[in-house]
Amino acid sequence: MALLTWGQRMLGALREFGMVHCAVGLHRDDVGGSVRPLFSLFTISWQDTNVAPRGVTAARAVTAAKGHTRIVFEEMPCGPAVFSETTVRYAAESGLPQRPLLQIHAHLPHPDCKRLAVFTLSAVSGARREEYRAVLRGIVETVRFEDPLGVAS
Repeated sequence: MALLTWGQRMLGALREFGMVHCAVGLHRDDVGGSVRPLFSLFTISWQDTNVAPRGVTAARAVTAAKGHTRIVFEEMPCGPAVFSETTVRYAAESGLPQRPLLQIHAHLPHPDCKRLAVFTLSAVSGARREEYRAVLRGIVETVRFEDPLGVAS
């Protein structure tokens, strides 16, 4: 119960930063043959933005933030998107694992030009960087900013 309560608090804190979806992955390493399982976290967050053309909004999202690398601008079925990476290293006194945390981001401006969907795939396996980028790209290719029932968003 204590772990569940801790998890609920953590998710509540993430919601304060605009997170609307979270999925946890625990899977074996199909490529490297390692027996150690790989852990990943996928989140979707909304960020309010200044009104601007969608391509400008996507570019600003990563150029305004520190530490983004491997920045790639692409036209996706849902419109412009910017993919980038960050690596987080926690201080030893934080009590968190000392392995670097790879975060792969996709910034997708909404057609209303007022908000930005941020998809983030986080993993402790930097050696699988290209595979995680491919997974996130595959997810982004399915994104549509349309209500499937035809109700205005």
